[in-house]
Amino acid sequence: MAMQQMENGETLAVLQLGDFGGRPDSGADAMPAMQRAIEAAAQIQGPVVLECASGRYDFFPAQATRKPYYISNTTSEVENQDVTKTIGLFMKGMREFTLDGKGSLFLYHGKQTMFLLDECEDIEIRNVNVDYEQPTVVEMTVAEAGSNYLVLAVHPSYRYEITENKLAWVADHWRFLEGPMQELDLKENRTWRIDNVLENAVKVEELEPRRLKVHLNHSPNQAVSNILQTRDGIRDQVGAFINRSCDVRFTNVGMHFMHGLGIVCQFSENLTFERMNMTPRKETGRTVTAFADFIHVSGCRGLIKVNDSQFSGGHDDPINVHGTYLRIVEQLAPNQVKVKFMHHQTYGFEAFFAGDEVEFVRGESLIAYHSSKVISAELVNPREMLLTLEHMVPEGIKYEDVIENVTWTPEMEITGNAFERVPTRGVLATTRRKVEIAHNRFEKMTMSAVFIAADAESWYESGRVQQVSIHDNTFIKCGNEQHPNIFIAPENRQVSPEHPVHSNIFIENNKFETENAIVLSAKSTCNIGIMNNEIVAVGDQNEFRALQDVVRFEACTDISLAGNSLIRET
Repeated sequence: MAMQQMENGETLAVLQLGDFGGRPDSGADAMPAMQRAIEAAAQIQGPVVLECASGRYDFFPAQATRKPYYISNTTSEVENQDVTKTIGLFMKGMREFTLDGKGSLFLYHGKQTMFLLDECEDIEIRNVNVDYEQPTVVEMTVAEAGSNYLVLAVHPSYRYEITENKLAWVADHWRFLEGPMQELDLKENRTWRIDNVLENAVKVEELEPRRLKVHLNHSPNQAVSNILQTRDGIRDQVGAFINRSCDVRFTNVGMHFMHGLGIVCQFSENLTFERMNMTPRKETGRTVTAFADFIHVSGCRGLIKVNDSQFSGGHDDPINVHGTYLRIVEQLAPNQVKVKFMHHQTYGFEAFFAGDEVEFVRGESLIAYHSSKVISAELVNPREMLLTLEHMVPEGIKYEDVIENVTWTPEMEITGNAFERVPTRGVLATTRRKVEIAHNRFEKMTMSAVFIAADAESWYESGRVQQVSIHDNTFIKCGNEQHPNIFIAPENRQVSPEHPVHSNIFIENNKFETENAIVLSAKSTCNIGIMNNEIVAVGDQNEFRALQDVVRFEACTDISLAGNSLIRET
């Protein structure tokens, strides 16, 4: 261990992974050495850096840490009864710790949660690239398309078995037969979801190694040279999990593949992601980075920053920030209610703490009608919590009503990023605190580039927004007839202009290049401005001729439209 004097007078301890047995490019399992090094760092008082000599480090699951964690938006009890996570780099209760990869590649084998930070403070992960030896999303290229068959060239990273004309994908630690599929057109740089052609195949035969003929009972519409991507759909691990931690930074980190959900941040505070390279490593020839979302923020607070990063090749949303509505199921005392996690993939974790501010929200209108403070909160079972409140429970609560944790709602700063090859949305922002989405490039999101929702019937993702600025972004051919470039769509059934869900949303100085998607659809919003945007309508079939053709409002008030231009290009 070396000691260095910092500018502020503190002493910095510097550890080397090699001193704990970690050798780059050896092919040996680096897991034991990394565990020893992290344990040693945890014993040091004051700031400490763990440095890794540049090179490749392999991490195998045999000696990984295994601990149970309930993680938002992952799997239900039916999908995955065992919530144990196989953890590569496990950090518990650490303070003032930096992991510096020095440009190294951490290569994971099997299904693993690659980083897990639990109850940590002032942590930085920097200068490291992370990938899977065999990703759990399989890729194959359409080599030939006939009247009732496809010939597929399987990427060398993957293995398979054919039994009774059925195809199964296999690895050392996983196997699957069916699941979601999507198609990537490299020429158009666009990805979209499709029905799994392998599930519907009459039979699959191997023409030669890694070259498969898929016989169909219909004419396929997949184009030659397009890439098909498929996975099993079970989010049993995540890329990284930041739980009940604060002041965590990922800087200059390449997350080149993440299984399950991506980087999940849960009840954590002040998180920064800068210069993230969330794209496939070019040398692999692969096209998929994320099994689902890239960065998923659930029930956090403070400032969430995602800056100067690249997002490409996902199977779900690059950035999703939200809270969780829990439904009121029983009143047990004048100031006590039992609430329940309703979505099948979100449950098991503490969603309220003593001292938190909460609001009672009507399920059908999403309008808050009462507030209080939590005196005590008890997780009575993985699905239900018992809340004792400072004030009496209001009269007239309904079965559909929900409670939102107002304390755990973050600010968002999403600036200078690039998004592409995503079949869903770009940024989902559902938080009442300040949101800035600026200087980003959204290219060919199949659905909306920016989505602001809130719902108490489907995903139960809370809550209302109150100050959103979307400015100086570029939107290139995002969305379609059903999905506008920017979609403000709270899922309230009881709709009234007098009772808006969202407020204070301003869309300024952006450039939109659109084929068949309108620029904005907004519902139940008060004080919304669309100013000084350049809108370019492209394509021979484009019917947009005036600003009123590209904006849509439902039950909105205080609308400002000024300085926008619409140009037609055919």
